[in-house]
Amino acid sequence: MELKASKEIEIRFSEVDSMNVVWHGSYPLYFEDAREAFGQKYDLSYMGFFREGYYAPLVELTFHYKKPLRYGMKPRVDIIYRPTEAAKIVFDYEIYDTADESLVATGHSVQVFMDKDYQLVWDNPEFYLKWKKRWSII
Repeated sequence: MELKASKEIEIRFSEVDSMNVVWHGSYPLYFEDAREAFGQKYDLSYMGFFREGYYAPLVELTFHYKKPLRYGMKPRVDIIYRPTEAAKIVFDYEIYDTADESLVATGHSVQVFMDKDYQLVWDNPEFYLKWKKRWSII
């Protein structure tokens, strides 16, 4: 079973440079919006981590640009959960131009778990194991 969510975004004027192209530093924000949309859809939110006593910092974030995003575009970010046995949350991303469904960019992120003392957690937290079972990941 593939867990996937989508988030439509609107390019703001403040996100483009003098060439009318989205600044590369905006892409992490778009991926963050997609992670929040995923969390709402599948009950895997940052506040949920916090309530369980954990943080989930990003330790890896990559992008591959295919064509520019420009002011006025209304792209869609698709986020796909990639199962792993490790105590990690792995996502792939695809950004599409909704005008013609062309692929604009792809990306990948990895998050790990830390406890409230900022110590890396090597084993899947109990709540994450339950979440994986709920969605038939394990």
